[in-house]
Amino acid sequence: MVKSVTLAFIGDVMLGRGVNEEIPRRLPESFWGDVLPILRGADAVIANLECAITQYTQKCSRTPKVFYFRADPVAVQVIRVANIQCVSLANNHSLDFDDQGLLDTLKYLDAAGIHHVGAGRDISQATIPVIMDIAGLRVGIIAITDNEPDFAATKDSPGTNYLEINSHPLTLSLIESAVVQLRQAGVKLVILSAHWGANMVISPPPHFRRFARAVVDRGVDIFHGHSAHVFQGVERYKQGLIFYDTGDFLDDYVIDPVLRNDWSFVFLVEVGDRGLHKLRLIPVHLSYAQVNLAKGTEFNTICDRMQSLCAAFNTNLRQTSEGLEVKL
Repeated sequence: MVKSVTLAFIGDVMLGRGVNEEIPRRLPESFWGDVLPILRGADAVIANLECAITQYTQKCSRTPKVFYFRADPVAVQVIRVANIQCVSLANNHSLDFDDQGLLDTLKYLDAAGIHHVGAGRDISQATIPVIMDIAGLRVGIIAITDNEPDFAATKDSPGTNYLEINSHPLTLSLIESAVVQLRQAGVKLVILSAHWGANMVISPPPHFRRFARAVVDRGVDIFHGHSAHVFQGVERYKQGLIFYDTGDFLDDYVIDPVLRNDWSFVFLVEVGDRGLHKLRLIPVHLSYAQVNLAKGTEFNTICDRMQSLCAAFNTNLRQTSEGLEVKL
């Protein structure tokens, strides 16, 4: 293994609707603003893809929905230029345009060489972790969601890796079994990506905290949470690192003036020979179909909020010129 590997975790990337309208008009690099060098400077970026990539326009028939997110196939170029090497599809929008929309998404991601996890042609594919070699580090990624149970894959139909969030032995054994299989395959770092919980909530409920800690107890190294649309606190638990929610990262959403779903971070994890070494948080500001580094007063306010949220987990983040950091 090389001496140090840097993984970048970001939250929800939604390339549909207004973002999709902008894609033919702009260069793919423009969507990432001045955050792009940071994303490209990491050895790999891992994200949640919050839309279907398809030209199929028939909306979901499995369950009624309020929002449907679809991006045209050219959107994969926006993902590629940002060094996003793996996306989770275990979420409540992967089947917004029915089974065909998901199958198309898989096809376009495969053609672009972008790894995906958490959804598939059937339950066996949806539950298979991804194994990647990232700068000499063998990484395994599992992805689950507790959103939209009607999107769950079955042995006969495409869908997501749906899993209720609880600490029941059977639930945890499913995670532990996947971790064991990854370790047997030579994986050195295990990531669990979870699209979980309610929108616009700044603190995880107690049973989420118990679940995240329980999966770390069963061998997960990094817990990558998303779904709330706002960032939540970070916890160092035993040998693991828990991102309860990484917020939004690229979208066209209306901004809540209090909860500020237009604020987030690039979560940079440095992994060394002895495991997790350092966490760096780079504050960002989301505008319409673009993300940029936060600056000035906003930079400080975003950092202050994260430090306050992390205090509940005894995570002492130190402010730096680029954001926040803590040695692990």
